[in-house]
Amino acid sequence: MSGEEPDTRLYTVLVNHEEQYSLWLKSQPVPKGWRSTGQEGPKDACLAYVREVWTDMRPLSLRK
Repeated sequence: MSGEEPDTRLYTVLVNHEEQYSLWLKSQPVPKGWRSTGQEGPKDACLAYVREVWTDMRPLSLRK
């Protein structure tokens, strides 16, 4: 995709056991060690969700 074309792909928000978040193309299988949060949609909506829920960037093991 060029920088001038809008990104119309659908994404899903993933989370791992350390409660770290990632955006993943919905059309791709979820990689081992990650699970879906249930949040899906355009990239901007998924990024907004991650900004809302991932308020502490430290891995879970460091927060404990």
